[in-house]
Amino acid sequence: MSIEREEKKSKLLMILAMTIFGTIGIFVKSVPLSSGMIAAVRGVMGAIFLYLFTLVKKGGVSSNAIKGNLKILVWSGVLIGANWIFLFEAYNYTTVATATLCYYFAPIFIVLLSPIFLKEKITLKKVVCIFIALVGMVFVSGVLKGGLDISQMKGVVYGIVAAFLYAVIIILNKKLKNIDAYDMTIVQLAIAGFVVLPNAIFAEKMVKGEITLLGIALLMVVALVHTGINYAIYFGSVKNLKAQTVAIFGYIDPVVAILLSIAVLKEPFDIYSIIGSILILGSTFVSEV
Repeated sequence: MSIEREEKKSKLLMILAMTIFGTIGIFVKSVPLSSGMIAAVRGVMGAIFLYLFTLVKKGGVSSNAIKGNLKILVWSGVLIGANWIFLFEAYNYTTVATATLCYYFAPIFIVLLSPIFLKEKITLKKVVCIFIALVGMVFVSGVLKGGLDISQMKGVVYGIVAAFLYAVIIILNKKLKNIDAYDMTIVQLAIAGFVVLPNAIFAEKMVKGEITLLGIALLMVVALVHTGINYAIYFGSVKNLKAQTVAIFGYIDPVVAILLSIAVLKEPFDIYSIIGSILILGSTFVSEV
C-alpha cells in the first residue's frame, strides 16, 4: 500500500476513533452503576481485550519494556482510574457537553505544567490562550446566569479535576522510554481497573438504578468498544499521522459530545455555553496547533 493511501486510511480511522470517544458520555450517563464500578469494569475488560489484540498482532507484550517503566506505569494507571471517576461523576452532576468542555481544559494544564516538568517555555501566544480559556470556563460554569447551582458547580469542578489528572498523565507518559503504545496502555488500564475496584465495592453505592439487560449492554459498549476496540483503532492510526493532524482530529471528540448532549439527551445548551465552548475549544486549538 502506498504512503498516501496508508495516511488516508489512518485519517479515516482516526476520525472514527475520535467520534467513538465523543459518544462515551451518553453511554456512561445511562449505565445504572457508580462511577467507580464503571471505571473498574472499563479498565479490566479494556486491558484484557487489548492484551488479546496484541497477542494476535505481535505475539504479546514486552515484559522488559514494562519492567523498565513500571514505576511510571503504576502511577499513571492509578491516575487514569481517578481521572475516569471524576469525569464520570461530572456527567452525573452536569450536562455531557459541560463536562466535556471542562475536560478539554487539559491542554491548558499541560501548558502550565510543561515548564516545571518538561522544561518547556510558555510563549505569549499560550499565555493569551490560557486567559481566553479561563474566560470560557466562566461562561460554561453558569455563574454568569445568576444564582449558584450547586449540582452544576460540582460537575464543573469534577470535570476540571479530571482534566488536571489527564494533563498529569500526559506529562508522565512523556517520561516513558522504549515501550510500545499497546504495552503501555494494557498495563495502565489494568492498574486503573484494579485500583478503583475496592473503592467501587466498599466506598460507593455500586448501583444507581435498576440493572437491566440494556444497562449491562451499555456497560459492555463502554468497556469493549470505547476502550478496548477504540484504543486499538486509535493507536493503529496515530503512528502514521503527524502530531498536528492528531491534534486537529482530537477536536472531533468534544464536538460530537456536545451535539449528542443536545440532540440525544436533550440537555440545555444556551448562549453562555455556546460562547464558552468557542472560547475554550478555540483557545486550546490555537495553543496546540
